[in-house]
Amino acid sequence: MNLVRLIEYLRNHLKTVIPVCLAVLALLVIGDWFLVDKEHAHTPIEHYFGFWSAFGFIGCVAIILVSKWFGHAGIMKREDYYETAPEEQPAPVRNSTKPSHH
Repeated sequence: MNLVRLIEYLRNHLKTVIPVCLAVLALLVIGDWFLVDKEHAHTPIEHYFGFWSAFGFIGCVAIILVSKWFGHAGIMKREDYYETAPEEQPAPVRNSTKPSHH
């Protein structure tokens, strides 16, 4: 299936998609309660219910925020960056290693 069509389909059916995603999330967190053995956790905080879910969510948010910061710090260029005419672009700086003879 074409990715654009999939995104459009999901966007057009948000009233169904959001509850389904929340139900899957709830099942995963409940599965953490019943299926994950916390007896051999490495740190005390790992014994708390939903710790790894919260840790993963916070990690994803941090990755998104840092990526956006990098983008706005100078990685992003204008949309028309490559479309400007050559005469509109600044002239390259030429460093000559040969001494000039006057």
